[in-house]
Amino acid sequence: MKFSEYKYERPDLEQVQKHYADYIDELKEAQDADKFMVVFNKLNQMRNHITSMKTIASLRYTINTADEFYEKENDYWDEYSPFYQQLDTRLYKTIMESDLLDELKKRIPSTFFGIISCQLKAFDDAIMEDLQQENRIATQYDKLKASAKIEFEGKIYNLPGISALCESKDRELRKKASEAKFKFYEEHEAEFDRIYDELVQVRDRMAKKLGFKNFTELGYLRMTRLDYDENMVADYRKEVLENVVPLACELVKRQKERLCLDKMEYYDLNVEFESGNPTPKGHCKELVEKARQMYHELSKETGEFFDMMIDRELLDLESKPNKAGGGYCSYISEYESPFIFSNFNGTSGDVDVLTHEAGHAFQVYSSRHHAIPELEFPTYESCEIHSMSMEFITWPWSHLFFGEDTAKYHFLHLSSAVKFLPYGVLVDHFQHEVYNHPHMTPQERKATWRKLEKMYLPYKNYEGCDFLERGNYWFQQGHIFSDPFYYIDYTLAQACSLQFWKRCQEHDPDMWKDYVAICKAGGTQSFLEIVRTAHLTSPFERGSLKEIVDFVKIYLDNVDDKKL
Repeated sequence: MKFSEYKYERPDLEQVQKHYADYIDELKEAQDADKFMVVFNKLNQMRNHITSMKTIASLRYTINTADEFYEKENDYWDEYSPFYQQLDTRLYKTIMESDLLDELKKRIPSTFFGIISCQLKAFDDAIMEDLQQENRIATQYDKLKASAKIEFEGKIYNLPGISALCESKDRELRKKASEAKFKFYEEHEAEFDRIYDELVQVRDRMAKKLGFKNFTELGYLRMTRLDYDENMVADYRKEVLENVVPLACELVKRQKERLCLDKMEYYDLNVEFESGNPTPKGHCKELVEKARQMYHELSKETGEFFDMMIDRELLDLESKPNKAGGGYCSYISEYESPFIFSNFNGTSGDVDVLTHEAGHAFQVYSSRHHAIPELEFPTYESCEIHSMSMEFITWPWSHLFFGEDTAKYHFLHLSSAVKFLPYGVLVDHFQHEVYNHPHMTPQERKATWRKLEKMYLPYKNYEGCDFLERGNYWFQQGHIFSDPFYYIDYTLAQACSLQFWKRCQEHDPDMWKDYVAICKAGGTQSFLEIVRTAHLTSPFERGSLKEIVDFVKIYLDNVDDKKL
């Protein structure tokens, strides 16, 4: 079946509640672990059906936010997801209170119990209405960005479309495109401020109702941080500040020299070469076919996986009117189908996002045998290891996409990974400040962003753009609005993916085997367990970041980037 043929049907909540109650009664009455597992597996089949319906509705809505039917279905899930979460919470309590718990722990991976322990602490019936409100407000942010119709030089652009022009090698064009892009955000500044302020307040309110001092504590539980805490993250941010920011600044200086500029302006930062950034050779369908060739040559497993993605039409990659922004990978468990969503805009980011999301998709495809919904994907920072590492593992095939610009792409990709780390920890640090001080005004939040931006990204110059100088750059970052605290994950994974890149450079014969192993593990291992399985060094280990950054620096220093 193709994705267009996948059947969507809104679940009947009353019937689901009844079936849940019956299954939970059976679990409570189970006399041994064998009987318990039979019932638990039946319940998981029902749970997988529900999550599949929710995922299909979400996908079809984000593909076309103007589709009235799926807009209503998206509204339904915003409103009723907390009721399904409530049912899962009852299941979790039943498991944790079972007399058979010790026996169950021998049969179910330990991460499952860590995950549900976090969820039990993070949910209570008292916050049902708050969760509904949070979902509704977050959807307003997505709708606002998707509604962008930016008039520029006689044409109408959405945000991904205008962003592509911001990478033009014509400096005047990219300046004007950047001004047009940020004009949209400035025109809606009060609305973005309102949406975020309401999100902060409802999240803080939920945390207080659950007995936490602030949302930071609740946010870590919602992100199921099984291996590390706020203090470890703060120490890691310091490591980035000490060991990565200097190299990032050095790379920006090299970029300025390549561009033959006296001063780097904010609209210059997205352009790496005077001749222009490397761009993929070919349109969307051609790139997908090149990706098919790449994945067939990479391994038998990836070849079969990518054929399935194409044959079932599980990729929606092109930018179009009313399509939600960004890129992501979802999983429809009932059909054992990953789905890749993106917004191609003709930049090198098209290849980045295709390989990145394919990393997610290959992981969940490889771990589809895990029937427990909580174990299909690992926790978020582990998920990003698979995706970011896939970007580097596929370097030997970059010529398929970039031709004579392959060396230019490799330099851009690797240097961008270095420059991303400070930005990623900036996003994380900002959110800690916001949720630890929830009563800051919108102006105070913006001032906080700008202060931190000057610390982690000291090379940024917003001269001539009051909107960005006031600290509004983060309006673009959807994670800040919709997925609080989901961003340090990318930086932790980036540190791990650079280790995979290093192993590729050293032609480590065990690299691919280790990568496949962590894909198959799915959610059965925690972040640090996955790091060990992959034979990597933890980013939290003091000195590990410096070691990999020094290796990257040597590589980049050996590239004569002015000739690219």
